[in-house]
Amino acid sequence: MKILGIETSCDETGVAVFDQERGLLAHELFSQVELHALYGGVVPELASRDHIRKAVPLIDKLLEKANVFPWELDAVAYTAGPGLVGALMVGAMLGRSLSFGLNIPAIPVHHMEGHLLAPMLEERKPEFPFLALLVSGGHTMLVQVAEVGCYSVLGETLDDAVGEAFDKTAKMLGLPYPGGPELARLARQGDASRFTFPRPMVDRPGLDFSFSGLKTYALNTLAKCAGSDQDKADIARAFEDAVVDTLFIKARRALRETGLGSLVVAGGVGANQRLRERLDTLDAPVFYPRPEFCTDNGAMIAYAGMQRLLAGKTAGLGVEVKPRWSLEDLASSVA
Repeated sequence: MKILGIETSCDETGVAVFDQERGLLAHELFSQVELHALYGGVVPELASRDHIRKAVPLIDKLLEKANVFPWELDAVAYTAGPGLVGALMVGAMLGRSLSFGLNIPAIPVHHMEGHLLAPMLEERKPEFPFLALLVSGGHTMLVQVAEVGCYSVLGETLDDAVGEAFDKTAKMLGLPYPGGPELARLARQGDASRFTFPRPMVDRPGLDFSFSGLKTYALNTLAKCAGSDQDKADIARAFEDAVVDTLFIKARRALRETGLGSLVVAGGVGANQRLRERLDTLDAPVFYPRPEFCTDNGAMIAYAGMQRLLAGKTAGLGVEVKPRWSLEDLASSVA
């Protein structure tokens, strides 16, 4: 069976074809970074319009690359949430229209489930059950994963997600959008011994996160400096070290408290090299998707959609998107 995956939850249009027997056949991605960089952040209306312009030509290019005709598809999966409501509607309406026109099932997919299952696209795959650290632009959470569709959120951020904290701190430092990768690059030039930032909420029990205070600490530190390039690099390094240490400490605590034997790390921040190096020192195997599948992409949606298709979890004729949608609200995909 072959399934088309469509991802349009925010500012990247991603499409992919996944085959049950042969795996991922092809994927394509169009990023709107240049469009939104003009405004220093994602503009929802512009994101929706660009998805409309790019999605169909991207699917045409994808099918040609995968050597698949539209009528050879067995289902279409699309991101139904969480995300920007207008952007979600573009992918949902396109996915549902294709399913109706081709007379094939439509499968709505949870965006974070897609991220969580992205490491399954690699040759080295985790086995259930496992712990997942999801660190994307708008989400930071620790999830106990029993099986596909059976998730228990152990802890999450009480304010900014780690990706948001990276971007906002980068903006304070005058770095271009998207700020997270730029801050990580600047941090490589920083002196790790000059500043020490707090590790929020690690001195109390529990697995929740908080990163808004780190932004304020970075701003206050910058105000006390001359604001030179080296000052900014040193602040970037201190900020990144504090975030990485906090994620490491919480992940280690969650592994010990749950007794789970492996960790999956997924989402855009999961591509951060310093975070990967730190997590690799855990006394447990750690699994990541390749960097191109850490950010939003159609491959993870196609894979998650295939699991739900195999379990008979398809949608009716109606189209519904959920800008807010808890992982714990998902039904198990196990047949």
